[in-house]
Amino acid sequence: MHIYANPARFLKLARPLTVWLGWSGAALIAFALLSGLFIAPRDYLQGDSVRIMYLHVPAAWLGMGGWTGIAIASLMQLVWRHPLAAVAGRAVAVPGALFTAICLVTGSLWGRPTWGTYWEWDGRMTSMLVLLFLYFGYMALASAEKEKGGEGRLTAIFGLAGAVNLPIIHYSVVWWRSLHQTQSIDIVRGRSAIAGEMLWPLLVSAIGFSLLFGAIVLMRMCTDLACNKIEARLRRMAQA
Repeated sequence: MHIYANPARFLKLARPLTVWLGWSGAALIAFALLSGLFIAPRDYLQGDSVRIMYLHVPAAWLGMGGWTGIAIASLMQLVWRHPLAAVAGRAVAVPGALFTAICLVTGSLWGRPTWGTYWEWDGRMTSMLVLLFLYFGYMALASAEKEKGGEGRLTAIFGLAGAVNLPIIHYSVVWWRSLHQTQSIDIVRGRSAIAGEMLWPLLVSAIGFSLLFGAIVLMRMCTDLACNKIEARLRRMAQA
């Protein structure tokens, strides 16, 4: 990854890739949601309320995936001192928090007709709420360190420490009694408890939202680099 340590080299790749990821993701999302809402069958127990999963599951995946990206960027910053690692971490934080919030909202809407309540303080829902607060804390700390001209090492340490919550989210339905259903898709074993005609729109939706997530991150990184360049130029002009 050090080949892209040079901002100019990174921007040369990121700009066209942002367009490709954004439009591809938007097309896949539109196709998946239309298929999930109008073509996929109703669930025999949950009825039409199950269609929320075509947004809820990708949002949960990206909420956790976003913090995984932050942890990787933090590790690269602390160990290899990659110059774009802090930029990448800050870029991931906002869309990661957004998708975590979408996961919580859609999960509550799904839970009302399924469980009879919008919210229950069980392991999965509580740990996802903790993840949202971790995102808020990360963004506040990153902003404060950047304003003071720091390297973002405290933010990187926070990003690594917050990753402890990820296995808690994943295994919460196993460790504690929960209203939330257990894992429906096992990628490692290649198993799924979801019917095929309902599974493929879900997978397409997850891929589409992931591509869109990537486009947003690259766009935010490009914006951050442009702001840094302007600020550096202004400082040189002020010192001249």
